[in-house]
Amino acid sequence: MQTHAKVVIIGGGMMGVGLLYHLAEAGWKDVLLIEKGELTSGSTWHAAGQCPSFIGNYNMAKIHHYGNTLYPKLEAMTGHPTGWHGCGGIRIATTQEEIDWFRHVAGFAPNVGFQMEIIGPDRIRELNPWLRLDGILAGAHTTLDGHVDPASACNSLAAGARALGATIMRRNRVTGVTRLASGEFRVETEQGDVICEHFVNAAGCYAREVGRWLGVDTPITNMEHQYLVTEPLAEFKDSPVELPVMRDPATAGYYRQEQKAGLVGIYEHRGAREAWASRGGLPDWSSENELFEGDLDRIAPWLEKALERMPIFANAGIKRIINGAIPHTPDGNPLVGPMPGVPNAWQCCGSSIGIAQGAGCGKFLAQWMVHGDAEINMASVDPRRFGAYADQDYTRAKSFDDYENMFETPLPGREVQAGRPRRITPLFDVLKTKGAVMTEVHGWERPKYFAPAGFAEKLRFRRTNTFDLVAAECRAVRERVGIMDLSSFAKFDVTGPGAEAMLDRLIANRLPGKLDGIGLTQVLSDNGRILGEWTITRLGPDRFYILTGAGAEEQARDDLALAAGPDVTIENVTDTFGMLVVAGPKARDVLKTLTETDLSNAAFRWLSAKEITLAGIPVRALRVTYVGELGWELHAPMADLARLYAAIWAAGEPHGIADFGVQAVNSLRMEKGYRGFGSELTNEITLIEADCARFFASDKGGFRGREATLAMRAKGISTSLVYGEIAATDCDIHGGEAVMQGDRVVGVCTSGAFGHATGKSLAFAYVQPGATLGLEVVILGERRALTLLDAPAWDPTNARQKA
Repeated sequence: MQTHAKVVIIGGGMMGVGLLYHLAEAGWKDVLLIEKGELTSGSTWHAAGQCPSFIGNYNMAKIHHYGNTLYPKLEAMTGHPTGWHGCGGIRIATTQEEIDWFRHVAGFAPNVGFQMEIIGPDRIRELNPWLRLDGILAGAHTTLDGHVDPASACNSLAAGARALGATIMRRNRVTGVTRLASGEFRVETEQGDVICEHFVNAAGCYAREVGRWLGVDTPITNMEHQYLVTEPLAEFKDSPVELPVMRDPATAGYYRQEQKAGLVGIYEHRGAREAWASRGGLPDWSSENELFEGDLDRIAPWLEKALERMPIFANAGIKRIINGAIPHTPDGNPLVGPMPGVPNAWQCCGSSIGIAQGAGCGKFLAQWMVHGDAEINMASVDPRRFGAYADQDYTRAKSFDDYENMFETPLPGREVQAGRPRRITPLFDVLKTKGAVMTEVHGWERPKYFAPAGFAEKLRFRRTNTFDLVAAECRAVRERVGIMDLSSFAKFDVTGPGAEAMLDRLIANRLPGKLDGIGLTQVLSDNGRILGEWTITRLGPDRFYILTGAGAEEQARDDLALAAGPDVTIENVTDTFGMLVVAGPKARDVLKTLTETDLSNAAFRWLSAKEITLAGIPVRALRVTYVGELGWELHAPMADLARLYAAIWAAGEPHGIADFGVQAVNSLRMEKGYRGFGSELTNEITLIEADCARFFASDKGGFRGREATLAMRAKGISTSLVYGEIAATDCDIHGGEAVMQGDRVVGVCTSGAFGHATGKSLAFAYVQPGATLGLEVVILGERRALTLLDAPAWDPTNARQKA
């Protein structure tokens, strides 16, 4: 048996084999995949095999599209059939909100590369003459997708991987994985041990157990999913073309042609069942090609609706029922990327539609492993988007919701309440009582906006009934003073004699030189791509306080831990410190009554910090805000946060203090032209492309990503960030919308919002260099003029922050 490999992958389903193929294609030949049974014997073999282009997440659409371009040509490449049926697909809309979703997806389709058109009932009938059209308003018709035979497609990828030099070992169960002092991994199997540099958990339904070997609780829940196949239908025997795959929210599922028979799959809205629930949701190690007994009663209400839509199916007998296990994650996206806290260990699992996603996940994870970066934004699949809060109770609750709402239209602002709350501050109940509508980020509850009693948001892609509420919050910050609980920020204390040198090697900007100085900086990959954005405060000669976005907590922890030596101490103080933002032209007037510290501009300058006492509470006060106004971030012991809030509120009442939430923050930051990490600043982009050269201290010496960024600057860039105003009336940018110049697609929008103080709909976009005139953005099916601005729409000189 092979005893050493560069990479060992556990799991021979579509996700594992998809990665194996693309690692070998990228030039890593010394890769070993170990499967305890036969290839596809987990969830892959019994999957229905759909490969949709239509999906609401812009970057997930890229993953899907790659597979849909690979599968049709894979047989010619490997000599092994895939069973590809390029029949296309139609998703049905019965509401105007669903049609707007179609328009949104159609807006980013040109950037992704798939073909989509919104068609009416008459065209739907032409493509599916047996469909009842009652209540149907439109369809999203995608022509480049279809379905495959899952086992054939997986084995075709396996054949291609072997031909490229990769190795597959079947019938050999892995029994444990240990990380060695050398940083390598010992993979223990029934047939002996293998030492490897990189380890990949692609174990599908077993991924939780495999992750635990390395101390990681992988957030997946194995769910039962049923579909049925009918007896052959006479109508299909004489049909010269194959039906498109139909996706129908009203039936909570999909239906299509399967050879000359019908196939119907249901995601029941209630009563969903966890696979192997009697065993804690985990399969037995001896499980192979396992199916569960069919349960038509559980899916009957939705199956009846599907049969009403396709009456020819109702007249056919049921040939077989397939009820098998599929993994779901809390947000429905797969886990593709670094295993949290374990260098050179990777996840490639957790996909509930692994046939559609396996090839693309394999391609982009292979890029990440081989080259250090993927060409697409990986944030929505990075396993580190979850933290310790995502235990199995939380994961089950969220995964059940994801399964039961698989075919719901994901309207902007929908809040999934399952599993919540997880991470709260002492202000949670206080703010709820005051009308806070909460949103969740990395397990934290934080205010989205504040509403009067009895208010209910009407979710839609266009501006909603929260518009005036958010406008009032923005006006309070711009004209008076606002307060917000933003404790969700990830926070780290980095101390020790080696702290300065370590951070200097890790970040692209200079560290603040003065004690109490604050600096904004990015963390780069070796290729110069943006991995993170940190605010660093120097609290002492070898004492630093690091802040980053809530969703980046696990990634920042990994980056710091990997770079630290024995002379550096890193403490995650995210839960130790709460944080209140107090911002607005009256902020100083409010706070000066609560402290003996001089808050004047001369004594407490912009972009500086002091450890002060405020209302009798020790506070790290940072004079910086993300809203572009005079203000402070007040970092206080979490246990004292409610008392601090009450004192500030009382002091602020004479000045008209108001609560505000993250929707107001987004509006305010767009007016200031502040880039967002995860939208404008991602692993796809360099500082030069993001127009952030001022944060690139090329002359400070060696730091991660320096040489690659210099090379990029010398070579020239292929995309460039721009900022501008949209001629929009009732809708704003969500992200992903195509930027057009005449008939050419020249860019993509990344984020946007309506600026309530300026009265402008604002957006960021990446466009081809030189594309500055005659630009339009496609918003919900309409082209709107994009006028570029050469300065922030609000306070371009920062006079208000420096006041």
